[in-house]
Parts: sequence; C-alpha cells; structure tokens
Amino acid sequence: MKEIFISVVVAVSLMLIGMFFAGRLSIGGAAQGDADSGNQASVQNVSMVDGKQIIEVTARGGYSPRFSVAKAGVPTVIRMKTEGTFDCSSIFTLPSLGIREALPSSGVKDIDIPAQVSGTTLTGTCAMGMYSLQVQFQ
Repeated sequence: MKEIFISVVVAVSLMLIGMFFAGRLSIGGAAQGDADSGNQASVQNVSMVDGKQIIEVTARGGYSPRFSVAKAGVPTVIRMKTEGTFDCSSIFTLPSLGIREALPSSGVKDIDIPAQVSGTTLTGTCAMGMYSLQVQFQ
C-alpha cells in the first residue's frame, strides 16, 4: 500500500513539473498562451453567424482561450477545434448544463448552448477536471 501511495505522489509530481515547463502551469500568473488577467476580454473568438453566436475554442493540452465574453440572450455554439488531441481535454463537459461531449482527435465539434441570461458564467472542464474554460455572458 505504501509503495502505491509513493508511486502516485511521484507520478503527480512529475506531471505537474512537466506542465510547468511546458508553459501550461505558471506560478503567480496566467499560463503561457492565455490572455493576461488584466486583458481577458480582448480575445476575439466570438462571432455572429445566422443569428447564433459562435465561440471558437481550441482543445489540446487544455483550452484556448480559457476565458471568453459572449452576448446574453442569444443562442450559442461552442465550436471546439482539435488537432492531434489525445489528452483529457478531448472530453469536454459543461456540468451546469449536463453536457459531456467526446471531441474528435482532429476536427471540429459544435456544441449547442441555449441562450443564457446576463451575468451567467459557464465553466467547462475536461474529463478529469484538470483543464477548464469560462464563458461570461453579458
């Protein structure tokens, strides 16, 4: 039992160290590739097409961008793009809406979201809860 515990601790430590050096985890700041915390709303990944808003997100080793601002009261599609995605971010969940979708390893998956009221923040996560994203509706 003690050997199993030590193995788990070592495995988790190595994973965290690897994430840190890969730029996915940072101490005291935003992860590499994310909008810095003071400039989150400047990401241009939301567009309107045929009366629906499309929020484009890339899934691979996490989600990018991790924060999006969308218009409230409008039917929404979260468009998940993947390219060689084989990690836990290939299973996307929106727990508050009961949504769980398996994404293709490479391709696009559209996830329909009902119109949200102003002030709502949806949080999506990977299958393990390791990676997350937020969509704030205004």
